[in-house]
Amino acid sequence: MVVYQKQIYVSSSKRKELIDITSYVEQAVEESGIERGICHVFVPHATAAIIANEHESGLMNDILKALEDLVPPNKPWRHNLIDNNADAHILASIIGPSRSFPVEGGRLVRGMWQNIFVVELDGPRTTRKVIITVMGE
Repeated sequence: MVVYQKQIYVSSSKRKELIDITSYVEQAVEESGIERGICHVFVPHATAAIIANEHESGLMNDILKALEDLVPPNKPWRHNLIDNNADAHILASIIGPSRSFPVEGGRLVRGMWQNIFVVELDGPRTTRKVIITVMGE
């Protein structure tokens, strides 16, 4: 089995934002030379997450609005006494820090409307690390 790993860095300009990293992930799969296996995308941050969904501006805004409705930032969360970002931590815990995708024929397998996004939940941030690991043969 071959393991290829690459780190990329993204920045955000808003408190909550979806950052499309699909092209970076596809590039990593191509660079890996792996024909069949798994691509794992992980963000090592407690206030960011990874999702796969359609890159359509209305839907992207709907997702961000739904997240805010699900976990309102202005509730009296205990953690807000420390950092005022409890909602970001809670949402990151619900969504999760990673997603895995199949690799077939040297290409990332995803649905027609599935792009890969970093979900920024506590921005703006100048740097968010994303670790892309491709494993297979």
